[in-house]
Amino acid sequence: MSADWADLKPRVASAAVMLAVGAIEIWLGGWWFLILITLLTAVMIWELARLSKPNEPGMALAIAGFAALCLIADEGWPSLSAWIVFPLVPLAFLAIPRRQQTAVAAISVAVLVAGHGLFVLRDEAGTVAFLWLLGVVIVSDVMGYFAGRTLGGPKFWPAISPKKTWSGTIAGWVGAAVLGLCFAVAGYGSFWLILLSPFVAFAGQMGDIVESWLKRRVGAKDSSTLIPGHGGVLDRFDALVGAMVLVMVLTRFFDLPIGG
Repeated sequence: MSADWADLKPRVASAAVMLAVGAIEIWLGGWWFLILITLLTAVMIWELARLSKPNEPGMALAIAGFAALCLIADEGWPSLSAWIVFPLVPLAFLAIPRRQQTAVAAISVAVLVAGHGLFVLRDEAGTVAFLWLLGVVIVSDVMGYFAGRTLGGPKFWPAISPKKTWSGTIAGWVGAAVLGLCFAVAGYGSFWLILLSPFVAFAGQMGDIVESWLKRRVGAKDSSTLIPGHGGVLDRFDALVGAMVLVMVLTRFFDLPIGG
């Protein structure tokens, strides 16, 4: 296997495990799903804390635990608004000097909003809507990976993410549009999904770009080494964070053209 594809086997194995666990939790829903989302959110916050202040592991764990409590409090007690509890996490990042402090605080907000949004999407919009969002992120990532490695070509943003190419980026948009078409044809949404899906894929790609930028600024290759072939949880779910944040913004203005 060439160097370009050397990471494929561990990536596939790790992805299979994550998909299996995710499928069970999505099917169960409710508190089981909230536990999974809270765990993922807390780990991503932990990784942000480690990236920005690696010499204080205890503080990183404390901020991650605090973020988990904030998310559970928001979902478990609806009267306790996210507007009250979520700002406490970026304030924790801002309280003590750290590398790329403002950027890390802002990304922590995006992670919390995404965690909240993923639970709400599954709980309120339904399993189909959640699977569409997850599918858009996965398909655009897979299409981008194979098209980029196979076709190559000009880099999308070489100063920040030297491996990403325009061929892979556009392939991700096309894959997302085709997935939207499949959902619409299957009767799970309107044909607006064909237009919406590439925008969601692009938001996911921007989530990946932002995380790549942060890692470059703090001199890290991966957010952690928790997932073989993928690096850290934030490395794997940065695109999902970006996509979910966009969906959360859009749902403030109109209903998603999918359901069931």
